[in-house]
Order: sequence, then structure tokens, then C-alpha cells
Amino acid sequence: MQKKNITKPENDLPDTEHLRELVDQKLSRYFGLTSIKEASKEQIYNAVLLTVKDILAQKRTEFKKSVKAQKAKKIYYLCIEFLVGRSLKNNICNLGLTEEFNDILKDSAASLEDLCDLEPDAALGNGGLGRLAACFMDALTTLDYSATGFSILYEYGLFKQRIIDGNQVELPDEWMPMGEAWLVPRQDKKCIVKLGGHVSEEWHDGRCEIIHTGYEEIQAVPYDMMVSGADSHAVNILRLWQANETKTFNMNLFSQGQYVKAMEESSNAGIISKVLYPADNHVEGKLLRLSQQYFLVSASLQSIINDHLASYGSLDNFAEKVAIHVNDTHPALVIPELMRVLIDVYSYSWERAWDTVTAVVSYTNHTVMPEALETWNEDLFALRLPRLHMLIKEINRRLSQDLWSVYPGDWDRIARMSIICDGQIRMANLSVVGSHTVNGVSKLHSDILKKTIFHDYYKYTPWKFTNVTNGIAYRRWLCYSNPGLAALLDETIGPEYRHDSSKLADFAKYADDKTVLDALENIKKQNKRDFADYLYARNGLKIDPDSMFDVHIKRMHEYKRQLLNVLRIISVYVDLKNDPTLVIPPQTYIFSAKAAPGYYMAKQIIKLIYFLSQEVRSDKRISSMLNVVFVEDYNVSVAEHLIPSADVSEQISLAGKEASGTGNMKLMINGALTIGTLDGANVEIRDAVGDKNIYIFGHTTEEVDELWKKGYNSMLYYNQHPKLKQAIDALIPGFSGTQFADFVKYLIAGQGISDPFMCLADFDSYYLVHDRMEKDFADRDSWNRKSLINIAGAGIFSADRSIEEYANNIWHIKPVKKNG
Repeated sequence: MQKKNITKPENDLPDTEHLRELVDQKLSRYFGLTSIKEASKEQIYNAVLLTVKDILAQKRTEFKKSVKAQKAKKIYYLCIEFLVGRSLKNNICNLGLTEEFNDILKDSAASLEDLCDLEPDAALGNGGLGRLAACFMDALTTLDYSATGFSILYEYGLFKQRIIDGNQVELPDEWMPMGEAWLVPRQDKKCIVKLGGHVSEEWHDGRCEIIHTGYEEIQAVPYDMMVSGADSHAVNILRLWQANETKTFNMNLFSQGQYVKAMEESSNAGIISKVLYPADNHVEGKLLRLSQQYFLVSASLQSIINDHLASYGSLDNFAEKVAIHVNDTHPALVIPELMRVLIDVYSYSWERAWDTVTAVVSYTNHTVMPEALETWNEDLFALRLPRLHMLIKEINRRLSQDLWSVYPGDWDRIARMSIICDGQIRMANLSVVGSHTVNGVSKLHSDILKKTIFHDYYKYTPWKFTNVTNGIAYRRWLCYSNPGLAALLDETIGPEYRHDSSKLADFAKYADDKTVLDALENIKKQNKRDFADYLYARNGLKIDPDSMFDVHIKRMHEYKRQLLNVLRIISVYVDLKNDPTLVIPPQTYIFSAKAAPGYYMAKQIIKLIYFLSQEVRSDKRISSMLNVVFVEDYNVSVAEHLIPSADVSEQISLAGKEASGTGNMKLMINGALTIGTLDGANVEIRDAVGDKNIYIFGHTTEEVDELWKKGYNSMLYYNQHPKLKQAIDALIPGFSGTQFADFVKYLIAGQGISDPFMCLADFDSYYLVHDRMEKDFADRDSWNRKSLINIAGAGIFSADRSIEEYANNIWHIKPVKKNG
């Protein structure tokens, strides 16, 4: 791993007095103020933000000079979402200017923490996919690679979640008014994206010309968000595309009083960049999602090619100087779109264009569930993207021809590997065929890909497949979010770990040091008190900071098995209710997650958690020992407060369903102990910390497959385990006056498959291991030792390590050195 200067930033940065001058200049210029003492919090926030933005812009100018001088190969990272969170604190910490800004602000109306709290979370992502992309941009920049992220500038993002009477209510997440200050509009880089219309061929002098008519034009306007790295030379950008109408405002209609029609004409295009993941349970939603994906790909590819031509004047060395990464299948249209541009615009032959595409594009898969793999109805696709439909058909024809030569007569295999089959376009198959490398995101996940959904492709092109286990921006999640723990690490092992995460392993030397273990205990206690205060101020919820914090923070989904966790809690609650003499150590179960707007079962699980929580809190005796809370509107900022306080990390997906997970890594590096199945990156966490420092339960992937083959019968488990039976039986009368009999049908009495994610099959094992874990928690020295071992073992899960594997083995890019 690269070693960097950890005491001083690599670039010259302003000292405290110069920074003070810069902030004062902003206050004077934009607000007419002569002193920071006169300024409000909002005015100071804007002045500090603009100052940081100017520093980053200057650093970026210097970095671009180095990139140009060294003719560095560039990586372009395409993802439908980037969950960046707040930027002010992260940028100031990365620049190493925290002390300087604290000094400047000490006589003002706001502390640095106050200013950071004013910033909204940028609503550009949903969960693990978007957060991973943000972590990777952080690591790419820290390690001085030339990188650009591409996504869409969602005006309202996913949604702001409110829980009203147990029901999830989705509200617009209006983050732009305070958050757009980080964005740099680039009107000079805008371009046109064409949707729909008709495509025909005309031949001139032996050359086929593609004629596209009747299309809809969308203007794509880029807004650049600068991405800082920790003490890095590099400053990269995340380019976000806003969709605008190309037609001028129809003043004629407006003057005639047809106001609504005039406004509709001018705002139709803007729908593309309004909301992340619009509901797609109707044709209009599917068309919008497809339009979003092509909009992202077409605009980004125009930017990439223009950037390359500006540097080299030719596409002859495009494959040598450009790497394009497809993060999940949403940007997979870059494959046929690059074919279209090379063939239709630059007159490449098919063979030359295909060689270029497959040399440039690489693909990360993020799901092992066949039902989650993107497909598009072929007729709908042809309607919206007629030229790309033609190209995909030709890619598929050539693929089928090649497969026939290898597997003559094997129609079933060729049908499975086909990109188009039964009127559906399979985006995962397109991604594999059009990429030079395909990776999974944990060792287990990559193995499952090769054995299941991509097995045929693995047998056909085994050299394409590899693994890169996910990683996290550990400086953000440890150093910046948990300063108490970071200070202890600085004191014990020195600050080198801040730029070389493998140095965290040195912390294991203190596993039997009573002084260090006590310090770790006190840091966790303070973090729990801080989160309890934060939660009460934010949501009015009271929790006991002296209780065990058991944290389950995931996207709300059946395979994440929040329901399994709730069933065990219900069983404990029923025991407490039935036996007034029963006493258990205080424990608080903290859930936080968003459910997709159209996902009925996920919303019902939220409702169950809510009403169980209400009933538990209504009993004074029980609530002194057991508490259940649902923290609404989970986002990066909530996670930054919650994760350092966690004692227990719930990673309990059904084995074989979770690709990797990164929440497990964030919780681990902050000292939480994992209770989980052998799924995703949990396998590698166990390898890193040893069996004694993690709580593994449940069926393995192979055992799950065997259960399905034998014929899974959830009723058997219901009848065999009294604790499970009492939990399920309690669902019928329900909690706080709300019945949950539908869950009984879902788990044991439904038509078709009951308990599709085997909550009942794993319940007994989960219950017993949880019981053992709670007993271990009472032995504070032993628990703190386990916590320390987890922190020491977390270094391998750094995004820096992930990015170096991508850079060396997939993208073949090198860091950009500082000129001179």
C-alpha cells in the first residue's frame, strides 16, 4: 500500500491567519460584514464553505497540471447513485485544517460542529451501492489517481422518511437549497441526449449512415462536486448531470393564458433528474428509469470522449488512456452507447469498436439474487432507445454465433447466456459480455457468481472473473466520526494508520493491556451518551446509554432479515411479560432503514417494529430492561452518530443473499462485535478476527441450498421451537392494538413458499448465539478485548486497499505525482 507523509499535507495550505482573512473576505463580499463576530451561523457556514471550496479549486488546478504533464490514464466511475453525505467536515478533515478553523471560530456565533450540522445530506443515493461509490471516490483521491465519478443531480433524491402511526411516509428530500453551494455549474460542458424517435439506414458510397429522426432532445448540464482526499495532491470531481428542456419557454402559449401547458412543455425533461429510483411498477416508471440510465450514460460518455479529444486530439489511444467502470448494471448501457458513438460518429468498423469497448469497460456485480438482476422489456427498450436496440441485437447475434461454435447444439446453455431472450434484454449478461473484467465484492459473493448466475460465462471466459472485496472510507468512519477512538489509536500505535490501514493490526498488541481496555470502555460509554443525546434532540426518543446497544442498520428488505431480529425480540418480550420476576440486563435494539415506496412487506416490517416499540415502552418494568427504537430517515449523518456507539452489529442476512455489506465493516472498525451468518464479507471478518471474536450462527450457503432441494417446510421449525412459536403466536393479537396476522401467513401458513428467507430455520441458532453473546457482554474486560481485536482486524476493509486492487488488477492506472 502506498505510504504518504502523515504529518503535513502534501500541498501548501493557508495557515490560521490566512484562513481568517479568506473567511473575512467572504463575509465582507457576500454579506457586507466587517467581522466574523457580527455574522450569523448561516453566514459563517457559507463563508467557511466558500473558503474551503476555493482551496479545493486551487488544489484541483495544480492537480490537473500534473495529470496533463504525466499523460495519466484516467478512471471514469459510473454509478446511478453516490451517497456522499455531508461534505464540509469531511473536506476540512481531509485538508488537515480542523484545528485552524476551530481557532478561527472560537469567538464567533458557531462552532465547527454547529456549521457541519447546518449542512443537509446530499440526497444523491440510497444505501450500500451509493455509499460504496462515495467511499471509492474518497480513496481514489487520497491515493492520487485521476478519477471522475458520474451520476445524476437528483433534485429530491430518494425521499425523506417519516414514520406516522407506524406507516412509512415518503416526503421530498429538499437538500438543494443549502447543499448546492458545493456544486460548480459547468454550462460550458453541457450536451444533448436523444431519446425515442425512429432510426433508419442510408447507404452512401458503400458506407452505411444511420438516420435518427423524431427524437426528443434533453439538455444535460453538468454540475461538478469537488472530491478531496486525505492530505492528497489530488482533487477529483463527481460530475452530476441535470436534465433540462432544450425548447425555449413557449411565451405564445403563456400569453394566451395556457399557463399549465406552457409550464408542462418546459418541465417534462426535468423529470429525469427529479427523483432517484422512481417506482417502476407501471410502464411510465419503467420508461423513466430507462431514460435516467441512458441520460447518465450518454451525457457521461460525451464528456469522457470530449475530455480525451481535448488532451490527445484522437481516439486512437482511447483504450490506452481511459478506463470506464460500470458499478452494477444501471450504467451498462455505456457498452452499446460507446459502440454507437464509435461506429456512427467516428466510422469505426464493428470489430475495431468492439475491441475498444471491451478493452475499456469493466463491471462490478452487486447482487446474487436472479430476481434483482435488471431486465428490460424489448419492445419498451426499442421504443425509447431504437439505435441501441439495433446494436444490442447485433451484439447478441454475434455472441450466439460464437457460442454455437463452442457449444454446438446446446440450445439451453446458449439461451441462458443470451443477452436477449423471451422478449427481455438482460443487462447483467450485457455487462459481462461487454467488459474485460467482472468482479464480485466479497470472496463468497464472487464464488457464488461463478457457481450460479454467471456459471456459464465463467466456464466460457474464466479469465474475466475476479474478486475485489468492498472497503470503506475508514478515515471518515473512524478518524472523523469517532475522534475519541482515533486519539487512543494515535497514542498507542501512532498516527501512521491514518494513511496505512494495515497499521491498525498493531493495536492487537494491547489486547491484554488493562489500561487500554478501560480507555476503550470509556470511549464507547461516551459515544453512547452522545448518541442518546443526539437521538433525543432529533427524534424525542429516550434510550439508556448504560444498556447494550444492538444495532441493525440496513436497507429494509426481506433478505436482510430484520424480521428474524424482531421475532427474537418478541420472544424475549413475551418471556418478560409472562414472568414478572424475570430480570435481564438492559438492552436497546436500534433499527434504522428505508423501505422502497412500493415494497409492501418491507413497510410492514417497519410497522411491526414501531408498534412493538410502542408497547414495550408503555410497560415501565419491561422498558427498564428492554427497549426497541426505530430511527426514522436513516442517512449518512445518522450513521456517523450511531455507528461509534454500537456494541453489537446485526449482519443476519440469509447465507448466499448478501453480496458483501459495508455497514458490517464500519461497525467493526468502531469496535462493535458482529453477530451474523456466514454471508457476504462476514466470512472475511471472521477470518480477520477469529471465531472467538465474532458470533456466527445459522445455515451456510450450501446448507440453505440443500434445504431448498429437500423441500423447505417452515412449519416444522414452528412446532419444534417453543420460543419461536410464542413469538409467532404473539403476532396474531399484535402490539399496541395492531394485529400482524399477515406475518403468520407469510411465515408458516401462506400459499406457495412460506418463510422465503428462512427466518424460522435459523431462529434457534440465532437465539442461542444471541444468548451467549449477551452473557459475554457482561464480562467487560473480555468484551473490550474482543472489541479491540475487531478494531485491529479491520484494516483490510479499507477502501484504499480495494482501490489499489482495482487500480493494479483491473483498471491498470497509476497515481499522479506532484510536479516538481
